Amino acid sequence: MAMTSRRTPPVESRSTPGKNRAMRALTLCVLTSLAIGPAAGPAAAAPVTQPQPARAETAGHGHGNGNGNGNGHGHGGDGRLMERLDRGVVAVRSGEKEVLVSWRLLGLDPQGIGFDVERSTDGGPYRKLNRRVLTKGTNYVDTTADLGRTNRYRVRPVLDRRPQPPSRPFTLTAGHATEPAVRVPLREGGRIKFVWVGDLDGDGAYDYVLDRQTAPQKLEAYRSDGRFLWEVDLGPNSVNQNNIEGGSATVDVGHNDGVTVYDLDGDGRAEVAVRVADGVTFGDGSKHTETDDVRQSIAILDGRTGAPRATAPVPGDYLADGPMYARFGVGYLDGKTPSLVAYMKNRIGNGGFNLMYTAWTFDGRALNQQWKFLRGDQDLPDGHNTRIVDVDGDGKDEVGEIGFVLNGDGTLRYSLAPHGIIHGDRWFIADIDPARPGLEGYGIQQDHPGGLLDYYYDAATGAMIWQHRTTEPGADAGRGMVADIDPRFPGMEVWSINGEVNYEQGRPTGLYNAATNRLAEPDTSKQPWPHMGVWWDGDPLRELFNSDPFPERRDARIEKWDPANPTPPATLPRVVTTSEYGAVTALGNSVYPHLIGDILGDWREEVVLTNATYDELIIFTTDRPTDTRLYTLAHNPAYRNGLTLKGYLQSGNVDYFLGHGMTTPSRPNIRYAGR
Repeated sequence: MAMTSRRTPPVESRSTPGKNRAMRALTLCVLTSLAIGPAAGPAAAAPVTQPQPARAETAGHGHGNGNGNGNGHGHGGDGRLMERLDRGVVAVRSGEKEVLVSWRLLGLDPQGIGFDVERSTDGGPYRKLNRRVLTKGTNYVDTTADLGRTNRYRVRPVLDRRPQPPSRPFTLTAGHATEPAVRVPLREGGRIKFVWVGDLDGDGAYDYVLDRQTAPQKLEAYRSDGRFLWEVDLGPNSVNQNNIEGGSATVDVGHNDGVTVYDLDGDGRAEVAVRVADGVTFGDGSKHTETDDVRQSIAILDGRTGAPRATAPVPGDYLADGPMYARFGVGYLDGKTPSLVAYMKNRIGNGGFNLMYTAWTFDGRALNQQWKFLRGDQDLPDGHNTRIVDVDGDGKDEVGEIGFVLNGDGTLRYSLAPHGIIHGDRWFIADIDPARPGLEGYGIQQDHPGGLLDYYYDAATGAMIWQHRTTEPGADAGRGMVADIDPRFPGMEVWSINGEVNYEQGRPTGLYNAATNRLAEPDTSKQPWPHMGVWWDGDPLRELFNSDPFPERRDARIEKWDPANPTPPATLPRVVTTSEYGAVTALGNSVYPHLIGDILGDWREEVVLTNATYDELIIFTTDRPTDTRLYTLAHNPAYRNGLTLKGYLQSGNVDYFLGHGMTTPSRPNIRYAGR
């Protein structure tokens, strides 16, 4: 089947003119889903040198201790209860004689904290490598190591000239390959679509949960070093993996997931939330039962064992129409503690779809429903992914779809339907224009009868700022993207394509600077392909992760768009070609990675792929030094929420402007969970 059409999600059942358009879009969705599966640069900005003044991490009687693993008590203040991460030290061989060592600046690190880098060779004593305390970027290039021997690297925080306890070390094996990657061993098994991260065992390092797209499906958990923890067998009700009406235990098909990983009860260890049905076998060997194959529950699993800690039934409002697929995510709806947010959908006999949102809290014993929202006949367009972010700056998260936003209490905040928004494949919320107060949204439209291609709006109110339309027949923006890739213009750029989702038939709509609504590149054929972003090379501009839309030539890579020398999408300058390191994309050959996120080292992002036999994670991590100093993106509330969400995998963003000319971001209003 030719890879030229595109998926669209299930659409709502309502008596409006949009219903027939929605059903036509659904047909495209199913066809494309079957075909493609889940589906030297510009001048750098001035470095960000250090965080703004703020109080130290709370420990004991309120004094920061600068612990190398971030293990101060951290319960002071009234901010969000977030993960107590370690330094995330990582070392990659970046050249014949060079090693890049990188580590986290934590969200509550005191202003002025510095670091020493220490190395042990073949088990010998640790020796400091840097001559002066490092106070700029949290990375260091070691040019003196004997790379024919095993080297262990650790970092030691320095506060007020006083060395603090060191971090746990990272080991670079003797004769290690020159590659921007860390490899994590896995058990043998089937194809993998998604990888989630969370600190399952409470040691401060991110561990991994992944799916196995077998029949029946499986979930597996691994420690950060690849040690296997447990497996969940999703059972006979996960064998039917139809994108729209699959089995009641099926996960991770189409734009659905039904799994997420987060520390929901604040004990310092992450749980795994999963939508389950009759016949699921948990990690401790116990089985989940229901009275039939339609009823479902939400289970909260112990991250260390895979045993169920709590279950609650999925509300039965739409039970007569069959089991519900789900998308899971986490947000702080009260501004303090995490909630599990569940988007759930099933098909009505007439071809339309029911949509239900629920929010839940887990207190360590029970899973309690906070609220339930039923769309019913309201004109509230949804799409392929959910965003959970504080859109109005009150400290509490809202829950968003491409065409509407719910308040944290489950009431409707606004709908974009009155502005003509129907359905689209991509949308984003970020500080797109730093000169404008608050956050902005950008989305695209598929098969729009009024010629609407993309739109830009106020994320807090839904007020439209601008829209782009075409008078040509077949307005159909299939992909769109937001990122700051051009330092000549303020804020971020936005771009999309109209028509078929491939280089040859998709018509570029233009690379626009969002704030000015002006073309950043007059030749629209030289805009980059709109897929995903990745902060990689060390300047605040964002690089791009791309993979050819045609399966036979996927060729996944990280690219850099150069405004001084723009080229067509297929010829963008490459930073990394992942196949050179034996990596394949999700499911072996989709356009997506398993995950892009800041999960190791400094603030830059990792790209998580596997090898071709699915028994190794290949985690691409930067090999380039930078003086830009930012706290780990994983301690930014909006960004960390985004790491819990899947759907059609799309780029996440922080809640401040991260780009050329940025100001130093404020210290996050958080506190650490656990001890």
